[in-house]
Amino acid sequence: MKKTEFNNLGISLYHETLDNGLNVFIVPIENANNKYVTFTTRYGSTINEFIPIGRNDYVKVPNGIAHFLEHKMFEQRNGLDPFSFYNKNGADINAYTSFFGTTYHFSGVSNFKENLNYLLDFVQDIYLTEENVEQEKGIIIEEIKMHKDNPYRRGEIGLIANSFNKNPIKIPIIGTEETVSSITKEELKICYETFYNPSNMFLVITGNVDPIETINMIKENQSKKSFKTGEIIALSYDEDDSVAKKEEIINMDVTTPKIFIGYKINYEKLLEKYSKVDIFRYLNIYMNIKFDATSNINQELQNQGIINFDIETDKVNTDKHILFMIIADTEKYEEFYEAINKEINNKIIEEIDFVRKKRSYLSSNIYMSDSVFKINDKISSCYLANNHIVTDYYKVYNDLNIDELNEIIKEIDFTNVSKLIIK
Repeated sequence: MKKTEFNNLGISLYHETLDNGLNVFIVPIENANNKYVTFTTRYGSTINEFIPIGRNDYVKVPNGIAHFLEHKMFEQRNGLDPFSFYNKNGADINAYTSFFGTTYHFSGVSNFKENLNYLLDFVQDIYLTEENVEQEKGIIIEEIKMHKDNPYRRGEIGLIANSFNKNPIKIPIIGTEETVSSITKEELKICYETFYNPSNMFLVITGNVDPIETINMIKENQSKKSFKTGEIIALSYDEDDSVAKKEEIINMDVTTPKIFIGYKINYEKLLEKYSKVDIFRYLNIYMNIKFDATSNINQELQNQGIINFDIETDKVNTDKHILFMIIADTEKYEEFYEAINKEINNKIIEEIDFVRKKRSYLSSNIYMSDSVFKINDKISSCYLANNHIVTDYYKVYNDLNIDELNEIIKEIDFTNVSKLIIK
């Protein structure tokens, strides 16, 4: 195993790629009681057209199938419910699907070996029948209806859909009632065999574990299994810079109107000079300085009675665009939009604000090592997004400087914007 130190954190990262392609990352934390394990496949909702392993032609599958697979993994051929298994073993189990991956995770203090082996076994074996596939459709369609009744979920999903033209990120992760209804057992099997391949997956383990003993346990488990081999090819999309829809108004049963604003930014040209990771960091700093709870505009809008609560922000990334979302409850949504648009295009950043935000990032990364969950999530998200792991966050953030921030922001076009209002 390769050992790397997390500088300034006092912890180490152990990494090994197994013969079947599975990447394993282990961070032993001696003073931690808990153990946290995440098992991730690089298969999320944005992959709906691809060449399956062992084939030569592209296949197109219904939107929402990655999330559907996540549900089906919890139905085992022996009838044992994974939730019941982990509950009996004093651990919590769950899973989630994102745009770019699906993750299964458990945490617990005891029975680590048994719990880890079970995670590997149930994720690496799928049980599909015509009957259980049809039964799952009704469950997921009810989940879709619940999303439609949630104004925040409805607004964010709608804003992403309105901001993109071709990229499947515009489709809800869960899919639609129509696409979920059309999913077949054969399509699920093709997706599972292609993307739930060890060469397309990685395991991250954080907590009070012995790395050598743990990797040997994983190798023993994997040696008993065989998988298809081959290259995975997914279709890419040439996305326009313009938004698909500039404005939408939705009527729902809400007490206060809600506004969702999305700035679609093409960062492709910046890659000639800066890394993708650095571009994202600088853009995050810029947006946080401008719009987080401590920002000037947040306080001014509250003083003016335009908002009563803090501005919320979120973002999604694609291969060449980043969509920054700004969300607020406000009766004066047009005034709010004008103020936000003016502020984001005012590209002046004071050095005192930049230094303060940089210190905040440095502090949060130092404290990260206190939590088996935070360090695991940091590793998982970094590896999923960039296919490598940063082990010197202190240097990365400490090296950020305001001159580079200003150079990047100067090149950013904030004119591709979409807004969605729920009244």
